[in-house]
Amino acid sequence: MLQLRRASGSTCHRSTATPAQQQTMETRDYYEILGIERTAKETDIKRAYRALAMRYHPDRNPGDEEASGRMKQINDAYAALGDADKRRLYDLYGHEGLNGVSPANGVDFSSLFRGFGGFGFGDGAFGSFFGRGRTGTRERHRAADLRYNLDLTLEEAATGVERTLEIPRRRTCTSCRGTGAKEGASTTCARCRGTGQVVREHRSGIGVFRQISVCGECRGTGQVVKEPCSLCSGSGQLEEVHDVSITIPAGVDSGYTLRMKGEGETGDGDVRAGDLYVVVGVQQHAVFERHGDDLYTAREIDVAQATLGAEISVPSLDGDATLEIPQGTQTGSLFRLEGKGMPRLGSHNKGDLYVMVQLVTPRDISEEQRNLLARFQFLEQEKNIQ
Repeated sequence: MLQLRRASGSTCHRSTATPAQQQTMETRDYYEILGIERTAKETDIKRAYRALAMRYHPDRNPGDEEASGRMKQINDAYAALGDADKRRLYDLYGHEGLNGVSPANGVDFSSLFRGFGGFGFGDGAFGSFFGRGRTGTRERHRAADLRYNLDLTLEEAATGVERTLEIPRRRTCTSCRGTGAKEGASTTCARCRGTGQVVREHRSGIGVFRQISVCGECRGTGQVVKEPCSLCSGSGQLEEVHDVSITIPAGVDSGYTLRMKGEGETGDGDVRAGDLYVVVGVQQHAVFERHGDDLYTAREIDVAQATLGAEISVPSLDGDATLEIPQGTQTGSLFRLEGKGMPRLGSHNKGDLYVMVQLVTPRDISEEQRNLLARFQFLEQEKNIQ
């Protein structure tokens, strides 16, 4: 191959570089281009390509010829090293080993970005990454999900409840069928020609790189509204209140989430309805403190009950329960009533109820009580002396 270059004068000179030297000037080592070692694994190659592609992609460097050239080199390097057979030939014979290997046009890079935070080329991911809006497959074919926060008392969480919820949601306008336009007052979008998508192509050494993004003119509908629908004011959607019956099982705790499939915002045509997520919040209780399936409460006892022992009544979710206080109980003692706690979700078993007793010292006592306590104190001192 002959190379011509313009010198300072007007005379053209024939290059004296040999074919091997010209090959060196035109190509660089593919491992060097990607900045990886020759022992790099397949995942290392993918990671290096992804980082460089985001840095030198033409959309991020408009009008930068140097970046465009670097991107071509990066594409060439990945086309060779990203394919196991081509990499083997390149490792054995260098660039000459790839002669005659023609990558196909329209290379699909979608598998490259799987596992890297949801990036994918097929849906125009670079358009999203570099500031362009896009509507992914999920958004195009499924309406929005809804969330409803449901507050329950501790008693309701213990027994389970059935409720009918009034869910405000949006549905497709019955007049314009979601177009947002008055009947006959819309035209096919000239920019995307009714497809709702804009396709851009970037040619490189390995073929054609296609980027697909949602049309900004019609917002993906394929139609441009000339006169808005009077019923929905051009939004294409109507507000409605939808009744949903739900059953909350016994034993739920805050954060329990019930998914109601298809009860979110409604779709139209090939757009499926979204889901409704009911998220439970259990209110704090005035008597009980909950820890998992167990409940805790406190009960006051007097000096005589603590000293002599007693049988006392304590509150529980099933009504009052009986607790045996043994003789000589100290303040702060913790007693367990088995099976008096919360139901275990999905089980017939229950947690336990823990009762902490607190000794209460009387403030106002009669003269007789004072004399009895003085006698008791004297006898205690006598016992300690012996």
